[in-house]
Amino acid sequence: MILKSSLVLLVILMLPQFALAARIKDIAAFDGVRENQLIGYGLVVGLNGSGDSDQTKFPVQSLVGALERLGITINRSDITVKNVAAVMVTAQLPPFAKQGNKLDVLVSSMGDAKSLAGGTLMMAPLKGADNQVYAVAQGPVLTNSFSYGGQATTAVKNHPTAGTVPEGALVEREIPNVLANRPVLKLNLHQSDFTTAARVAAAINGRFQGSASLNDPGSVQISIPGEYQNRVVEFVADLERLEVNPDVMAKVVMNERTGTIVMGENVRISTVAVSHGNLTVVVKETPKVSQPAPFAKTGTTTVVPRTDLKISEEKVNLSLVREGANLGEVVRGLNTLGVTPRDLLGIMQAIKAAGALNAELNVM
Repeated sequence: MILKSSLVLLVILMLPQFALAARIKDIAAFDGVRENQLIGYGLVVGLNGSGDSDQTKFPVQSLVGALERLGITINRSDITVKNVAAVMVTAQLPPFAKQGNKLDVLVSSMGDAKSLAGGTLMMAPLKGADNQVYAVAQGPVLTNSFSYGGQATTAVKNHPTAGTVPEGALVEREIPNVLANRPVLKLNLHQSDFTTAARVAAAINGRFQGSASLNDPGSVQISIPGEYQNRVVEFVADLERLEVNPDVMAKVVMNERTGTIVMGENVRISTVAVSHGNLTVVVKETPKVSQPAPFAKTGTTTVVPRTDLKISEEKVNLSLVREGANLGEVVRGLNTLGVTPRDLLGIMQAIKAAGALNAELNVM
């Protein structure tokens, strides 16, 4: 039983060390393997009187053009509709997307429409940065919102002038395979760091001898081994599963609006003494009214001011944070002062100003 307990304790102590490792696929991406933004213009029809008004000219022009393409000729001045809205359609084209794959689409009103709820997006081509059509979107718009009201008041839930068309776009054009027939691949780190790049190269060379080399802290050059020639996909699959312990900068992030503070593991503080106290001043006004007796022929009503002033200051002692303290010791030392997260914002800024915070301070 003692041996079994010792083994369990040893495994528990070793777990945090394994938890620090991350797969290469989670901290880096291959050059050229990324999403591409698509954009298009379209019309949403079938709205219940909540579309663009007559003051918005381009939806009517678009509707006339759409009807003409369907073989219906009509004079623009004869159209007065409120169930049509002009929208901007956007989507993200993932890497290696194939023809027939479906994409989620975001639809946003461009005019003065009140709501897109219940509408249907007409066929809208989606173009990339090269002005080529890569997908076509169409389908019912989901907003998960409503907007009702009259002349005096309105009731609105969520954002009714923007919605989504789940799986509403079909991929029509494929992006060329950027990994095909390339003897050398480039792995870009999500966050450039000299130490992390060196560890990634070491992990790759440990699995594929002499394949990785470094030119800068943001990328790793990888030569495809001979046994993986014409099998790039298998090589990438084996490579991205390798685990690396990424190095992170010592950083303290503070959000003054919400009082949120996040400190990295490598944050260190030099020897510093911290004292924090609160001064509370309470001012209370209780004016009194002095007036003459009933049916009195003389006298005036007078307001007599009365102010109660109370001042209180908490007594606190100095808290010593020793040099080289790790994150846990810093938190425990500051907690002894009984400070709130918002008080801690000022304390961390003062420690940084004193030159005792060995980390980057980022205030949002």
